[in-house]
Amino acid sequence: MKILIACECSGRIRDAFRKKGHNAWSCDLKPDENNNSEYHIQDNVLKHLDEGWDMMIGHPVCTYLCRNRSQLNKKQKVKIDTSLFMELLNADIEKICIENPVPSLAAGLPKYTQIIQPYHHGHDHSKKTCLWLKNLPVLKPTKMTKITYITTDNGHRYTKGWYYTPRNSTERSRTFKGIARAMANQWGKLN
Repeated sequence: MKILIACECSGRIRDAFRKKGHNAWSCDLKPDENNNSEYHIQDNVLKHLDEGWDMMIGHPVCTYLCRNRSQLNKKQKVKIDTSLFMELLNADIEKICIENPVPSLAAGLPKYTQIIQPYHHGHDHSKKTCLWLKNLPVLKPTKMTKITYITTDNGHRYTKGWYYTPRNSTERSRTFKGIARAMANQWGKLN
C-alpha cells in the first residue's frame, strides 16, 4: 500500500510500515529526525493529500485540542482551530486513522472510535490516546504490560516510564514503537 503518515517527523510509524514492505512516507513541516529524507516530505501535508494514498495515519497538532489544556484555553481566551484535524479526517483517502489525546469538549470534534494505551503494546507508560478510524478495524492490544507507578515528593503520580520521559513536547509526542509496530502488523495486512 501507499501510506502517508501525516504530521510525523520521528519516522516511527513510517519505518514500521516500510519494514513490512509498504511504500510509506512521512510528511511534516519539520525535518526528519533521523535525516532519512528519502522517505520524508518536509512540507505542509495538506498539499499532498491527493497523491493517491491508500491509507493515512495523521497526528495533527493537539496543543489546543486536548482536554488537559481546556482550562488554560478558557483563561487565555484561545480560539480552538480544528481545521487541520478535520481536513485530515475528511481527506479523500480510503483508510484513515487520526491520533490525538482525549479532546476538550470545547473543540467539538467527532466522537473517537477507540482509546489505546502504551501499556497495551509493551510500554510501562499510561497515556490515553484516541483513534478516529475510517475503514480500519480497532487496534488490538499486542503485549499487555504491568505498569509501575512513582509518586513524587509533591504528590503527583506518574507511571515509571512516563516519569523518566523528558519533559518536552517533542519527546512526549512521539508514537511509542510498540504502537507503531501494532499498526503496521495489523493494518498493513489490509488491502
